[in-house]
Amino acid sequence: MFQHSIRNKLILLLLLITVIPFGASIFLTYYHTTETLKTQSIHENMNLLSQGKLNLEFYIAELDKLTQNIYNNPDFFTFLRTNYKETDYDAMGTVKSVLLTLLYTDENIVQVYLYSQNDRKMIHASKTSTVIVSRNIDIQGSYYDEAFNSPNRLYIEPTHGIRRYSSIYNHPSGNQPVISVHRALINVPNDDLLGYFSIDIKPNRILEMSRRIYHSGQEEFYLLNPEGEMIYGSNMNVPIDQWLEEPWFQSILDNSEVKGYVEKNNDEFNGVIIYDRVSESLGGWILVKRIPYEVLYKGAREVTKINISIGIMILILVVVFTLFVSFKITSPIRVLLRNIQRIEEGKMGVDFDSLGRDEIGLLGKRFKSMIEKIDNLIIKQYRLDIENKNNQLKVLQSQINPHFLYNTLQSIGTLALKHKVPQVYSLITLLSKIMRYGIHHSEEMVPLIKEINHAKAYVQLQKQRFENQFEYTFHVDEKIQFAKVPKMILQPLIENYFQHGFDVREGIGRLEIHCSEVEGNIEIRVIDNGTGVSEERLQLIRRYLIDEEILDESIGLKNVYRRIQLYYEGNPLFHIENVEEGGFMVQLQFPIVGEEGKDESHHN
Repeated sequence: MFQHSIRNKLILLLLLITVIPFGASIFLTYYHTTETLKTQSIHENMNLLSQGKLNLEFYIAELDKLTQNIYNNPDFFTFLRTNYKETDYDAMGTVKSVLLTLLYTDENIVQVYLYSQNDRKMIHASKTSTVIVSRNIDIQGSYYDEAFNSPNRLYIEPTHGIRRYSSIYNHPSGNQPVISVHRALINVPNDDLLGYFSIDIKPNRILEMSRRIYHSGQEEFYLLNPEGEMIYGSNMNVPIDQWLEEPWFQSILDNSEVKGYVEKNNDEFNGVIIYDRVSESLGGWILVKRIPYEVLYKGAREVTKINISIGIMILILVVVFTLFVSFKITSPIRVLLRNIQRIEEGKMGVDFDSLGRDEIGLLGKRFKSMIEKIDNLIIKQYRLDIENKNNQLKVLQSQINPHFLYNTLQSIGTLALKHKVPQVYSLITLLSKIMRYGIHHSEEMVPLIKEINHAKAYVQLQKQRFENQFEYTFHVDEKIQFAKVPKMILQPLIENYFQHGFDVREGIGRLEIHCSEVEGNIEIRVIDNGTGVSEERLQLIRRYLIDEEILDESIGLKNVYRRIQLYYEGNPLFHIENVEEGGFMVQLQFPIVGEEGKDESHHN
């Protein structure tokens, strides 16, 4: 309807003329703006990271210089090379002076440690206690190994809680975050290790420098060492182990470039990641900044919103004008089309008086007259067809072969006279079931199991009649035993065997009834072991099933064929053929019908 409607075509044409150029303009403007903003933002942030890196390098150089100054004090190094006793007040005074000088050089320095490798002494100085000497200390900590193995004998440990550096000194550890600078003291010009020097510093300056590099709440910033340990992060609530598992984090650590950026667009992060590295000689720290596209393109989106707002107002005006024109021109056509649809739905009434005096109005007048004539003809023919079908169904349901009833009653009487056994009661019961099932005309569709029980009663009577000369089997799929099927479709097929195939059989008569589900359909197969029919006769029966004019003895087959054609749409399968082993097969296949008696294939 939409594709062929004049009104919709007119609306669509006018909208396309307006929307496509304006939409293309918005798209191109947005694309160009976003690319420009992205390039500009990346350049500005790389410059910002470079400036932050310079400030950080300057600060690290200060820390390096601070620990190197002790090399200018020969008395201090003499103390490290010699086993001085604590009673040597001059030597101890020199050491304490060096430690206290370093301690008060910067207000952010919390404590200072000196470890003498020669005599295993740990000397500690802090702003909350006096200088304390601990003896026989075995130092522990990978940070000392890092300092000794680094090129400049310096290692800056990432932010951590303040700790004690010996196992016997009882200075309490706490939650105060500090950055530790560890220097390995070497006997210059030799390469002998004299001891270690550690300074715990509040990370205030690093935090201050880091916070100048990003906008809190919009961007993320991380300061890492080369091993991926977090020195500072804008989102410190996330465990470091979780960061290490994220692909973007590891890709930055593995990247050998000094600085650059990467773009990510996945479930993890959508935006730009910019990074820069501190000089290797100063620790090789990595500055990483993450900027989401939402922040990056914020300006472009504002411009786009303005353009879209203007476009919507223009579009509303176009739509109003288009609707006015299209309704004015196409309203009579729509009325005529609506009435045609009513007729397609089976509602033959016409609900308009006049469509005007032009060509469309004349067409509507002729259409109305034609529908009235067709309606009268359809009513007459429809009522006649309904009446004929109802009569036909009642006749089909009440059909019971007189010859069969005669032979059955004769068998019952003979058996009663000869044997005087209770089997008479059984036979009469079976016969009453058959007659009662056929007499009830109110049921047009019955459960398959009910139809099967009726067929079983019929073949059981035949079994009593022919005794050992007849055998039968039923194979019914339990999944479909309560599916609805037309009433009285099995007995005519079984009766067809006794009328045409039983007397010409070879050996014991056999009959097989199979009911199963095949691709959402019920399949019924009735197979006997008669001699079958000739190919010429088989073709004649097939034509007889379809052609009303051809007369044939196989009225039972035709009755079943006509009934399933009435009950089911889509040409249900009715197939007859000879069996290779000898005999005849009738095969039915039709859609499964639910409890309401409706074809389920039309509701899926």
